Amino acid sequence: MFRVKICGITNWRDARLAIEAGADALGFNFYPPSPRYLEPAQAARIIRRLPRGVRAVGVFVDTPIERITAMARISGVTMLQLHGRESPAQVAALAQHWPVIKAFRVRSGFRTARLQNFPAATAFLLDGFRRNLPGGTGTQFDWRIAVRARRYGTIILSGGLTPENVAAAIARVHPAAVDVCSGVEARPGKKDPARLRALLSAIAAVRGAFQ
Repeated sequence: MFRVKICGITNWRDARLAIEAGADALGFNFYPPSPRYLEPAQAARIIRRLPRGVRAVGVFVDTPIERITAMARISGVTMLQLHGRESPAQVAALAQHWPVIKAFRVRSGFRTARLQNFPAATAFLLDGFRRNLPGGTGTQFDWRIAVRARRYGTIILSGGLTPENVAAAIARVHPAAVDVCSGVEARPGKKDPARLRALLSAIAAVRGAFQ
């Protein structure tokens, strides 16, 4: 089934807006340099209020396994998203306890065969590349790369997705899910209600064709 994840949730208001608009999963950023960073205990207060069936995903960047484990348990996330240089062995170790999304920043020359090195990953998230930004870049990449990547596993499309282009992206790539952050923000860490609703409305118009 096609899914929609809204990432960079920092407060209950935005979580509720995303859920009411139709999001299937919410992302909580545990990377301290990010303007969307949230303490695990703060995330826990939001996650406890989520309706049954809405996934809570913890986003990490080059965090030691012991720290990821502690933060995941404190926050109550039910899935991990790894946005750094994590090794296949690290992914496999964490995948014994949680489903793991391995993220890759995509630029020209990206080799999709790299995905084969992470057999323990539940899905692969493909994001746009911007130097010194491991995620939430708002940068679109060549969607033909995502099409080629589908042969290696479940693909979550991210990177520069907005209410204006998300339908075209889904029609082109046929991903299992999309992940949107900056494209529905008023500013980093704060969602724009109108853009959230517009995004989910655009997705609803096409998602039935790709179930």
